[in-house]
Amino acid sequence: MLELADTIELERPQDKLIRRLCTVLSGYLDSEQVDECYRAYEFGAAAHAGQFRRSGEAYICHPVAVAISLAELRMDVNCIMAAILHDVLEDTPVTKQELAQRFNPDVAELVDGVTKLTKIDSKSHAEAQAENVRKMFLAMAKDLRVIMVKLADRLHNMQTLGVMPAGKKRRIARETLDIYAPIANRLGMNNIRQKLESLSFEAMYPRRHAILKNAVKKARGNRLKIVETIESAIKRRIEQAGLDCDVAGREKNLYSIYQKMLHKKISLIDIFDVYAFRIYCDNVDTCYRALGIVHNLYKPIPGRFKDYIALPKANGYQSLHTILMGPYGVPIEIQIRTHEMHRMAESGIAAHWLYKSDDDKSSEKFQARANEWLRDLLEIQKSAGDSLEFIDNLKVDLFPQEVFVFTPKGEIVKIPRGSTTIDFAYAVHTDIGNACVSARIDKQLVPLQTTLENGVTVEIITASWARPNPLWLNYVITAKARSSIRSYLKNFKQKEAISLGRRLLEKELQAMNLELDSIEPERIQALLKASGLQSLNDLLEDIGMGNKMPFLVAKRLAQDDVLAAIKLEDSDQAKKTPLIIKGTEGMIITLAKCCRPIPGDSIIGFFFPGKGIVVHHHECHNSNDVRKKQSSWLDVEWSQEINGEFPSELRLEILNQRGALATIASVISEMNSNIENVNVVDQDDRVCVDLITFTVKDRVHLAKVMRRLKELPIVLKITRVRA
Repeated sequence: MLELADTIELERPQDKLIRRLCTVLSGYLDSEQVDECYRAYEFGAAAHAGQFRRSGEAYICHPVAVAISLAELRMDVNCIMAAILHDVLEDTPVTKQELAQRFNPDVAELVDGVTKLTKIDSKSHAEAQAENVRKMFLAMAKDLRVIMVKLADRLHNMQTLGVMPAGKKRRIARETLDIYAPIANRLGMNNIRQKLESLSFEAMYPRRHAILKNAVKKARGNRLKIVETIESAIKRRIEQAGLDCDVAGREKNLYSIYQKMLHKKISLIDIFDVYAFRIYCDNVDTCYRALGIVHNLYKPIPGRFKDYIALPKANGYQSLHTILMGPYGVPIEIQIRTHEMHRMAESGIAAHWLYKSDDDKSSEKFQARANEWLRDLLEIQKSAGDSLEFIDNLKVDLFPQEVFVFTPKGEIVKIPRGSTTIDFAYAVHTDIGNACVSARIDKQLVPLQTTLENGVTVEIITASWARPNPLWLNYVITAKARSSIRSYLKNFKQKEAISLGRRLLEKELQAMNLELDSIEPERIQALLKASGLQSLNDLLEDIGMGNKMPFLVAKRLAQDDVLAAIKLEDSDQAKKTPLIIKGTEGMIITLAKCCRPIPGDSIIGFFFPGKGIVVHHHECHNSNDVRKKQSSWLDVEWSQEINGEFPSELRLEILNQRGALATIASVISEMNSNIENVNVVDQDDRVCVDLITFTVKDRVHLAKVMRRLKELPIVLKITRVRA
């Protein structure tokens, strides 16, 4: 007996864990697959030999504990082996190729997907974390088992967080609440989500957690009799109706209680006035019949019924939710679902493995929803500028509160609450979002920034010439819309810069009697190599953005040509051919707001690195300062063919009397102009000085407006503002 006791006492923690793992695996895997998992354990134990966790136990205990969590979800053999080996690439000299050879490529890919990027040239810890999450999502898109391993890994890390310093505890808990718990929720894995939230809450706010836990424990005891009374009444009424249903009380999650108290600013007493029960039925028809029974038993509270069976949540969750006014005047929360819906609600995509022997297709539906979500995330990450932007978009996407709207054909589209018609357009298709110009809600024309409500029918009107407006970023809320708009504007600006750069360079080369297409490719390649650029488009983009002067680039391209050198000498003394502009080119050529040049004005352009060309009036004071930098300005002229309206600014001194401003506005409107802004600069009892910004077609149109305004008796003085 003494020897046996000594043996048990000396048994290592990792031995207990691997024995437990093999016992669980034997319940659903064959003996050969269990042996494979044990072989992975031996390899992992050898690789992690000499490594210990902060708690003092051998490091291999952690990956085996992760594998046990996944085994309880009946994950396949490769996923279990990947869980056991998930840290070997990051913490040991083992390579991905070695894993593929010793086990199989599937295991190696899964382990690589979970492994953090160890060599990240980032400026901050936040960027490193963001890059790691981005890498994980790319791996998830290929294989959903990656996130299963990662969630189990994070869950065990949270369960063993006690030995960590307080600061690190809070940081890990915050990341868990921001990223991993919402991912579990999005994938329908309710059990793991609740565990992650509770553990994170305890790690971030230990005192609040302890106080709330004790309060909930006391409240549970005080209200036990009420719960039993309500549960008995529901069971009795269901039995009388001849339905075969199970009724059970539901205990609320501590973190969800805390969140309700925090956001709704209510006390624990108000939270616990809602008693929660679940009714489990055999089929959907019985669910609706049970709903009618409880509504007859207790009066339903108006506006508190939600049908997630007909309209499932984004993560596939299905159930009927209703709140009733029960005995003693307390609200009762009831959830009604089938047994199958309950399994899916608790396990989410894990049900694909946990219940894959069932005849139903529910687990496949969950996985299809998850794959659809991941495809959207892939589209978002492709257009995200960097990993931090991707994480911001991801957080937006992880916290949806759905609104259901209809297309003109009657199809249901789910979008987050607060979405606009632009969000809806991008939810339907990226090309529709990029080309939308207006929208109809229930057949009524509405602005694009209109917020959508439940049940409306939305029709998007598109045009081939339309393109996203940067202002849309101020009122779209979905990650897909935001990333799509940014991606389009970035690419559009790049195309504009390349086009402008080509025009500028060709103009300079023309003055040297050369053409860009006639220059030898070798000479262009030599210039690109010297500039550290990859392609001619990169060079043209740099010119268009103002990062390189077109004159200097043209000079370098032509410097070996004798004829060009002679022509260059002449061109320095002669007038250069001006750049012809329309003023509506977009983001690369902009009109200065200080002097607001309009067609017909003498103008001059200035290069600003990263911005392109800014066009000023020749008499603008700001242009005089910049003109001293001879290398940064160029001659520009208005095109003969201009169709558009341009802002101009007038300074008016008018008599300060009732209706004066209305008279001014009426005259400007009569002259086919539109007022954009009015600013009262100074006023006294007699005179009021206003700055009025309005649109005109050209200098002639402006002169007509000014002449008409001068005819008014109330106008004392009128001046055009040119900085």
